[in-house]
Amino acid sequence: MLSVRRTTVAALSAAVLVACGLAGCTVQAESEPEDAVDSTPSSQVEASGTAPIVFAFVCRVDDSDRTETYTTYSAAWKDARSDCRAERITGTEASAQQRAAVSAADGAASLEDLATTCAVTGHGAWTTAITSDHDAHVAAGLAEYCPGHPEMDHLHDAIAAYRG
Repeated sequence: MLSVRRTTVAALSAAVLVACGLAGCTVQAESEPEDAVDSTPSSQVEASGTAPIVFAFVCRVDDSDRTETYTTYSAAWKDARSDCRAERITGTEASAQQRAAVSAADGAASLEDLATTCAVTGHGAWTTAITSDHDAHVAAGLAEYCPGHPEMDHLHDAIAAYRG
């Protein structure tokens, strides 16, 4: 009975090692957050695969020089950040949603601009009126890029008011 258990444990251990080897698992590997952040603007990225561009958001904490890095918009929204920058962390080409957003912005904002603005709350496009075609294009890009933003109702109202 003991030898059957040992054989079963050995077989399971071998299977896990093989699966890990095939999947590229690492044991106790940790990377520094800065090592994972690539600040190269996506406009300079040459597509070599199909992975969509993903951003991290580096936001100032209050009026200090201290920053906090977020990997999701919702986390930045929860902390009510108003001074952030988007930094590409992975990906080689824009997703369909990202392409649609940049197209809707019609040259008024880059993908990085839209991602940065999407991370913030409480100011800018999220709280002000639209007073120019430029602002309207940026707002259209934001509406495409981050439809779940907590202040999206204001943005939709501002777009509607501008278009009359």
